[in-house]
Amino acid sequence: MSPSPCNEMNQSSINTFLPQQSDDHKRLDRFLSEKLPDKSRTQIQKMIEEHNILVEGRPAKTSYKIRAGERIQVARFERPGTSLVAEPIPLEIVYEDEDLAIISKPAGMVVHNGSGVHSGTLVNALLFHFKELSEWKGNDRPGIVHRLDKQTSGLIVVAKNHLCHQKLSQQFQSREVIKKYIALVHGNLERGSGEINKPIGRDRIHRIKMTTRGERSREAHTRYQVLEKFPKFTLVELCIKTGRTHQIRVHLSSIGHPVVGDTLYGAPARITLDRNRSGLPTLNRNFLHAASLEFWHPRTRIRLRFSAGLPEELRVFLSQIGQSGPPTS
Repeated sequence: MSPSPCNEMNQSSINTFLPQQSDDHKRLDRFLSEKLPDKSRTQIQKMIEEHNILVEGRPAKTSYKIRAGERIQVARFERPGTSLVAEPIPLEIVYEDEDLAIISKPAGMVVHNGSGVHSGTLVNALLFHFKELSEWKGNDRPGIVHRLDKQTSGLIVVAKNHLCHQKLSQQFQSREVIKKYIALVHGNLERGSGEINKPIGRDRIHRIKMTTRGERSREAHTRYQVLEKFPKFTLVELCIKTGRTHQIRVHLSSIGHPVVGDTLYGAPARITLDRNRSGLPTLNRNFLHAASLEFWHPRTRIRLRFSAGLPEELRVFLSQIGQSGPPTS
């Protein structure tokens, strides 16, 4: 028999617990979640699976029913490269159950750490609000099934356990998830509806950008429906079949109608409404909002649908451009 991980460590790196009579027949993961409040149930289950928790010197299953007096050893270590900290950042929780949560993310919030961002992210907030989050895709992005750009607001689903995370990811891959967005774009879209089918890849020169003429491009499909027309803008609803990086922003820019506020993809930094009014500064965010999300619940298989109205700053902006004249037909 190969030596266990705990046996190879210095005893100072091991926590030992002795269950009492009141703990008799508790599940191993439940017992340890009570003893280790800084660890989520998911983290504890992962440690058990990796044999970093031993019962009487031997590996055990997460569902193992412990007995009073058994020696339970827990290896003390931190996963390399992990420095996530729970932060008391307010969150708008639209829905929550034992498997998942729906969050309405504000514009300006990055979804997870990376590229020099180490705090203030959605992940930092999730760690504070939820004890259990899935680490199925890695412990550096707990709970994250899909993403929204920093300056895009709206709905995002978060997984609390491995099963939920895996099944939600499968739904995204098989395109069973319906995501709808609201955007305000520059110019007047002539057609009332349409579809943009252009592959998207990394820009060869500006590496932070994506393009429809990029290298290693992948197929991308976006449908749009005009909701309202203004003299210099069009309000549209969009449904994406694929989930490429910056997909909506790149596709709309590629047909000459960049999202308002999106200077990275061609939107002007300043907007002039008419000759009689001073220029109106563009938003300090993109006018792009994830307005609805629809999918099958991973456990119950009930079809769920959630919606989120436009944030106040976008409603105010619409009222401001509306004052320049009546909407066009």
